[in-house]
Amino acid sequence: MKTVLLTGARGFIGAHCLESLLEKGFMVHAVSSRGRHGNYPRQVEWHHADLHNAEHLLRLMAEVKPEYLLHLAWDVTHGVYWSSLENLRWVKSSLSLLQAFIDSGGRRALMAGSCAEYDWSYGYCTERQTPLNPGTLYGICKNALNSMAEAAGRQSKISTAWGRLFFLFGPGEHPNRLVSSVVNSLLEGEDVLCTHGEQIRDYIYVKDAAEALTKLLDSGVEGPVNIASGRPVVLKELIGAAADMAGRPKLVRLGALAASGDDPPLLLANTGRLREELNWEPQYTLQEGLQETVEWWRHKKMSRKQH
Repeated sequence: MKTVLLTGARGFIGAHCLESLLEKGFMVHAVSSRGRHGNYPRQVEWHHADLHNAEHLLRLMAEVKPEYLLHLAWDVTHGVYWSSLENLRWVKSSLSLLQAFIDSGGRRALMAGSCAEYDWSYGYCTERQTPLNPGTLYGICKNALNSMAEAAGRQSKISTAWGRLFFLFGPGEHPNRLVSSVVNSLLEGEDVLCTHGEQIRDYIYVKDAAEALTKLLDSGVEGPVNIASGRPVVLKELIGAAADMAGRPKLVRLGALAASGDDPPLLLANTGRLREELNWEPQYTLQEGLQETVEWWRHKKMSRKQH
């Protein structure tokens, strides 16, 4: 059985990767600094470890001896992670993790990157073609880690890949991120204050993103791969669809907020590598993903009221 070490297993994306990894026949060893809590598959082996602690890393690799590494852990505290100096700490710890994985005999590593690595003035983002010119410390650190991990993979002769995640939404997302904040306001009967909403983005449902990541891990495809839908969506249409599903379209206030001057009009992924090299396309439509997201938040709110 293929053994994988999954970091960030209790995060927004990691929690959705667990089922997908199990379905692909992996023995999953999940890492969490907080231990196991919540409703997770019983087949998963949990490990309590601080990824910033070198002794913990060595002990973890000695215990698990993973063939595969899916590294999703990072500090993405909403509202601050773009510029937080914690990004520097995570570059260092991620490299230490990769080194320990290589030293323990690991053979394939996949790490999570971000569309924030690209030069957003180009709008349409293609791996190996669109310039990498990140405008935030977060994007700079992710880009630097990718370069170093790729070089380390070549030097040590292990297989490496880099999943550049675009805009995600779905159950378990931070309540202050766009889709979740809109859905929560709607369900509470509050006005949804928005910019003009003409921006075009590439949104992918989190279950699809998890499936794409695990398929990439279980392949021989190397280098950067955009993890996205490849489908452009106008933000006002995304928000409008969520409002219709919540039954409160009149609460949306387009134009109530000024758009940021550096907000790019278009951010869309070229998903050719996903389609052609991995033979993968999203299974959920935008509407299906939004419907599940609205229902998840509605159920969560009802459960809170009952308790």
